[in-house]
Amino acid sequence: MPSTCVVGLQWGDEAKGKIVDALCDRHDMVVRYQGGANAGHTVVTGGVTYKLSLLPSGILRDGITSVLGNGLVIHPPTLLEEIERLAGQGIDVSGRLLVGDRAHVIMPYHLVEERLTEESTEAAEQLGTTRRGIGPCYRDKVGRVHGIRIADLYYPDSFREQVRRAVEFKNRSLSALLPSFTPLDARAITEEYLALADRMEPYVGDATDRLHREIESGSRLLFEGAQGTLLDIDHGSYPYVTSSNSSAAGIWSGSGVPARFVDRWIGVVKAYTTRVGEGPFPTELHDETGERIRRVGREFGTVTGRPRRCGWFDAVAGRYTARVSGSTELAVMLLDVLSGIDRLRVAVAYEDESGARVSAFPAHLDRLAQCRPVFHELPGWSEDISGVRSWADLPENARRYVQFLGEQVGVPVRIVSVGPDRDQTIWLDSATDRT
Repeated sequence: MPSTCVVGLQWGDEAKGKIVDALCDRHDMVVRYQGGANAGHTVVTGGVTYKLSLLPSGILRDGITSVLGNGLVIHPPTLLEEIERLAGQGIDVSGRLLVGDRAHVIMPYHLVEERLTEESTEAAEQLGTTRRGIGPCYRDKVGRVHGIRIADLYYPDSFREQVRRAVEFKNRSLSALLPSFTPLDARAITEEYLALADRMEPYVGDATDRLHREIESGSRLLFEGAQGTLLDIDHGSYPYVTSSNSSAAGIWSGSGVPARFVDRWIGVVKAYTTRVGEGPFPTELHDETGERIRRVGREFGTVTGRPRRCGWFDAVAGRYTARVSGSTELAVMLLDVLSGIDRLRVAVAYEDESGARVSAFPAHLDRLAQCRPVFHELPGWSEDISGVRSWADLPENARRYVQFLGEQVGVPVRIVSVGPDRDQTIWLDSATDRT
């Protein structure tokens, strides 16, 4: 049966959660394959707003099993708090959530290590970190010495020894680097996390085995990426990236499911571009139009509340990320935010400092910072499109704009969002819609 991947093609915050939620009725499981509680998904349905960080957007749908794959780093207190918060909104996840036992665990010392980065340099702010211990946890995972996985929580004797060794090392290093550091108590941490493990146990299991059994039985999987392809640790605008493969490349390593089992690759983009943190942003707007987009689009981080940098759509970056993530179709989000802007601009190429045309997204940030966008200008539209539900009813200029984005990226647009609610979605191809 066909499976689908939904992945962001910009610097994150593309409203992927809405698309995942809308596609759930044609899938059996939703799988998140990387990241941690640094992801922010906002889903609005029936006038109710749900804010998610760790849990996949599919958790809001009855009959859908949501999976946290091995590629994630999980902070148990945050996971349990999110489960409880949803329960307060009438969403019971019992029997519908599977936490992969190969995922790594964010420990208290990871949060302290992130604070060390903040206090010693401005790097944390520059990189746009959410200060949730995610980067340090991934460092321990790759370093192999102090990494702890969900499965380890259920072997108390060896877990106690793992924590003892890790805390002994972390206390020595952190005490030398943070004058105000209070040494951590390995025993207290162990008992806290063993108690958290008891609460999580109903949700924990072998996610990789379950996913393959579901594929063999004909289940349809929906893979949900966090962040965006330009934040991918390997393919993004390094070093201003996240600590995992946030492109579609992360599916295989982060879930154990080979990419050959995925048939549909949906790349999600905003109708404009936003970014959090430092780093070159060729199409960034520093004028009233940029402020208008931020204000109308409510461009503030779901997790951090930080204002996002806003700019015109960058088709150079879009072409690059669509190729990296293998996108077969585009979902253009927040088109309604552009209503009322007389002239819209799209970066179709760059020019470097010598005036030479640049059509490929540069690898080195110094070169990217030197590039200036080559814009193509299109007429805007004044109509409120938030109530439009069909392609034909969109203003002609809005249709032309969307078509132009698809042509420039080189991938057909199949989904257009004109508002935050699940129903504020236009499906361009009814013959293949949501299949």
